[in-house]
Amino acid sequence: MPVVAVEYLWCSGANTHHDLRSKVKSVTVTDKELKHIMETPNHLLEKLPVWNFDGSSTGQALGRDTEILIKPIACFKHPFMTQVPSIVALCECYLPNGQPTPDNTRYIARQVFHRDDATKKMAPWFGLEQEYVLYQHGRPLGWPAHGEPAAQGAYYCSNGVVAYGRKYAEAHYSACVSMGLNISGTNAEVMPGQWEYQVGPCEGIEAGDQAIMARWAMLRVLEQDGIDVNFDSKPMKGDWNGSGMHTNFSTVAMRNENGIKKIHEALENLSRDPFREVAVYGNDNNQRLSGKHETSRLDHYDYGVGSRCTSIRIPNETQSNGRGYFEDRRPSASADPYLVTSRLFASSCAIPSEQLDSYGREHEPDFVKDLRADKQKAVLAH
Repeated sequence: MPVVAVEYLWCSGANTHHDLRSKVKSVTVTDKELKHIMETPNHLLEKLPVWNFDGSSTGQALGRDTEILIKPIACFKHPFMTQVPSIVALCECYLPNGQPTPDNTRYIARQVFHRDDATKKMAPWFGLEQEYVLYQHGRPLGWPAHGEPAAQGAYYCSNGVVAYGRKYAEAHYSACVSMGLNISGTNAEVMPGQWEYQVGPCEGIEAGDQAIMARWAMLRVLEQDGIDVNFDSKPMKGDWNGSGMHTNFSTVAMRNENGIKKIHEALENLSRDPFREVAVYGNDNNQRLSGKHETSRLDHYDYGVGSRCTSIRIPNETQSNGRGYFEDRRPSASADPYLVTSRLFASSCAIPSEQLDSYGREHEPDFVKDLRADKQKAVLAH
């Protein structure tokens, strides 16, 4: 009987934006099943067993029982293991007692996206713009060994010798297409060695799934040449752009006639506690959200039409059509896409999110705590 090589992929507890782990399992199928699986990999999902790994080696184990269970939740075509029938299975992590691991943010996001039928009918769509910087020998690709390259200006959407790393950006794009991801584009970014790809539109939790798979594809493309990828908020200090994960969002009501009214309602909802969103938009985002280099200020929430120095951008097309989507420009390139999408959905649409709220409070970065303290002092002073 035919064998399918299934690469089980999961997010490690150490660093979900870069630390993705995987291992391969041989799964026996019938000839009939093989044809369907190669056309539509999710046909294999119900047949895949729960597997496990040594959580003590990834920092995810709790206590003496170090097994962590990995449960497949989505399957994709394998773009790299091409000599045998193969797929990639994205997995969630669970403890031996069946409870999700503390770092299983997909489980937390599911509590928002799958809360009830009314929530599902809102049909939240996301488009994630993932910026990143290619690195070689500890420096951004294309940078001199010492000093800095020419100032920003010539690199954005560039062609020619200043488009450092194009072959990797295009190889990544091709891999994502072959996997069946909703990859919608790629371009060179403002800093030399910096690029972007866009994932979406995707509905609900699928946006996080595809964003994780696209990050994994990037790691695999680059490992062949010993190139690394940096998803930090501010890879290079000084007068250089940071890296974001601008998140485009809409619900069915926003996309329908007079949806601009729903968009403004959502933006008002976001204004009530903007620090709640920033708390899960990247643990190093304070280095990026300076109000400079096409970013908003960390301590100030605002929005505008066509603006790239505000927290939220309403596209000109959305404004003129009276419906469409808006862009939250605050998320960092380092952020967890499951947290970003579920938080934005819950906050903007006033959806109860108990587990997500609790996670955000527990993992709130120190810079957000400082912002809250400063705001409280200002209130008391008046």
